[in-house]
Amino acid sequence: MTTIERTQVFLLPDLGEGLSEAEIVEWRVAVGDVVTVDQSVVEVETAKAVVDVPCPYAGRVVALHGAAGEVRPVGQPLITIAPLDGGGEPAGHATYREEERAGSGNVLIGYGTGHAGSGRRRRRPRLAPAPEPIAAVPVPAGRPSGTAVPSGGAEPVPAAGSAPAGGAATGGSAQTSTGPSARAAALVISPIVRRLARERGVDLASLHGTGPGGVIRRADVEAAVAAPATRLAAVPDQPAAHVGLAPAGGQDVVIPLTGIRKVIADKLSRSRREIPEVTIWVDVDATGLLETRAAINAATPDAPVSILALLARICLSGLRRFPQLNAHVDTEGQRIVQSAGVHLGIAAQTDRGLVVPVLRDAQRLTTRELAAGLAETTAAARAGTLPPARLTGGTFTLNNYGVFGVDGSTPIINHPEAALLGVGRIVDKPWVVDGQLAVRKVTQLSLTFDHRVCDGGVAGGFLRHVADCVEQPALLVANV
Repeated sequence: MTTIERTQVFLLPDLGEGLSEAEIVEWRVAVGDVVTVDQSVVEVETAKAVVDVPCPYAGRVVALHGAAGEVRPVGQPLITIAPLDGGGEPAGHATYREEERAGSGNVLIGYGTGHAGSGRRRRRPRLAPAPEPIAAVPVPAGRPSGTAVPSGGAEPVPAAGSAPAGGAATGGSAQTSTGPSARAAALVISPIVRRLARERGVDLASLHGTGPGGVIRRADVEAAVAAPATRLAAVPDQPAAHVGLAPAGGQDVVIPLTGIRKVIADKLSRSRREIPEVTIWVDVDATGLLETRAAINAATPDAPVSILALLARICLSGLRRFPQLNAHVDTEGQRIVQSAGVHLGIAAQTDRGLVVPVLRDAQRLTTRELAAGLAETTAAARAGTLPPARLTGGTFTLNNYGVFGVDGSTPIINHPEAALLGVGRIVDKPWVVDGQLAVRKVTQLSLTFDHRVCDGGVAGGFLRHVADCVEQPALLVANV
């Protein structure tokens, strides 16, 4: 038997949910590495999530099929493995030099048997370009000092930027330098880290990596975003109003629409093309709702209930009275399908974009179970650990855009759903109570609905029911 006959080729597996391709984010092994069964060998980004892919074969890596940033179709070769002989080398092969590499520090999604990461080792970073570009080079002459040029022809990264509202940052450190000659090359392995730096306007050349061998990790970029002084240091002569813009005379920042970002764009565009949406809204006095939440949490502080959980409970009550909104339009069958269960989607902002994780059969959960489920689901969504199945199949979405400090919105419906309830910030406002002016906790509720599934009477009835329950939570008890 020849060497070629004895090699085993692992094909990109079906990652579920009808996904037909995946983009290679980062190889976790190099040619010459020895891998074990179910060891994670590559991190890929699908249209739904970032996934760690384990290899079902053991042996030494002979070939990697595809570089970072390349899109591979499902069923095409991903990695070639040669079985080891008794001496620990590939049968019929000379000994391969083991290339060392560093990890990215990204949050990953498990895929496979559940112990895929147990065999992964942390090694020193290498500066060799294969199998993917891994390092940014110092700023060349003639380029603005506020940009770093990643290897592999990536676009320059602007020196300053600002985090979106509600963004979080943890860990890491940052340092500044006096000029290009004083800077060391920024060591960046993960394309996700480079992409995050581009989106947040962080100068990679100004960061000190906390990963093995000085590798810049995602946490380092997020720490730089959270430190205004660090972001402005790279462009000392520009006022704060210019934070997030390309330096004067610099190049445009080009961000490809790939992976999840592309899916978001396609889905929102399809929603606008197909759904004749209407938005209605109402201001409500949420003082009673806040008082009810405080009373619940005072009675059982070990299992707190969030405002979002109470709003979810109110939505479920409204959907029981107005099931027309818990539906979708089947355009091919020319029919409206009302769902038997409420699969409640919760809009969540993450580093990779807006996602809508789903709580299935939410109508079966108690209010405390809703609170726990919402907290776990949104945290997992922001960490990137939800499987694709948890990000699809919703029948109604709740969007708390008030966390961004805004009062109202006319959101786009999460296709193919028929409705979305939006909640603005809760603020003190003058309000008339029993004929007297008082200061109350006021919020704005908006309902965006598909006019094909119902008319204004149903939509208005649902929104009025929700508003009444917010203002008088006792009404909710009467309808549970």
